[in-house]
Formats: sequence, structure tokens, C-alpha cells
Amino acid sequence: MAVTVSFIFLFGLVLFFLLRSKSLSWGAAFIAVMFGFYLASTGASRPVTQLSEAVVNAIGNL
Repeated sequence: MAVTVSFIFLFGLVLFFLLRSKSLSWGAAFIAVMFGFYLASTGASRPVTQLSEAVVNAIGNL
């Protein structure tokens, strides 16, 4: 749960700065899509959440 809230804040902050600087690229599109998946409770949000938690756990085990 704490990881999800942190990711929502992180993606929201990055998206805000990308939109403010009028930077439009594939990276900006990816951040916007990830932010949307976390905010929307769709069927796709669970696999994205599991993937991000797996990455966080893998980084922690390095």
C-alpha cells in the first residue's frame, strides 16, 4: 500500500513537471499512462502494481 501511494505521488509529480515544461515525448506518454493506471481501478492496475512492487523488491535485494 505504501509503495502504491509513493508511486502515485512520484508519477503525479513527474507528470506535472513534464506538462508544465511542455515536454511531449515517449517518456511523458509513459509517465501519463502509468499515472492513469494507478489512479483508475481497472483490471490493468493490479498487474502494473505487482510489476512495480517486484521491481522495488528486486532493487532492495541488490
